[in-house]
Amino acid sequence: MRFSLYISLIVFVFVILVSPCIAYEQGTWFARIGPALIEPNDSSNDVEGLANTGVRVDNNVTLGFTIGYMLTSKYAIELLGVTPSKHDLRGKDGIGALGKIADVDVFPPTLSLQYHFDGTTKFHPYVGAGINYTHFPDENVSSSLETALGGKTRLDVDDSWGLAVQAGMDYSINNNWFINAAIWYVDIEADATLKTNGVSRDVDIDIDPWVLFTGIGRKF
Repeated sequence: MRFSLYISLIVFVFVILVSPCIAYEQGTWFARIGPALIEPNDSSNDVEGLANTGVRVDNNVTLGFTIGYMLTSKYAIELLGVTPSKHDLRGKDGIGALGKIADVDVFPPTLSLQYHFDGTTKFHPYVGAGINYTHFPDENVSSSLETALGGKTRLDVDDSWGLAVQAGMDYSINNNWFINAAIWYVDIEADATLKTNGVSRDVDIDIDPWVLFTGIGRKF
């Protein structure tokens, strides 16, 4: 799946370099909605106190939406939002046999400054960069991990701030409606703590997901 995301990013960049597009006017509002695939490019250190261990993060599909405003005919600001996306956490290496060890809800709104390209066809490519804030509204530990750690366990994950980059393309259906495809790479660091019988174990997880979005949009 990650290979397909890399190919998608290459296609976006190619389209941006070679395709002209219709211009969006200053003062235009635009919104999009559709499915969003969140595909973690994850890594982690050892769970504290457990040598040769680690955590990986599964992907998920959720509902995504964006809203933006054209500051000029070329520059815009855009907010990406998704409904909270639940991701399973699985053990690696020394705790790999436990399978699913927890799940977390991820809510990662991202604000970007975009550059929109000019042209004359129905294609409207753009690129952007900005800042992400990720909140983890719900965390749950599996019974298999609690058994391995020897008791009832609570998982706490700190909120994260990071940078994000994006590339996307609109295809106009008429003057107001369009189809969109976009991809983001987002820096998300999940600093997690497992607490069992008064003992705390920290693990730092770099989620760093690709977010692949397709949907329908409207200009206002």
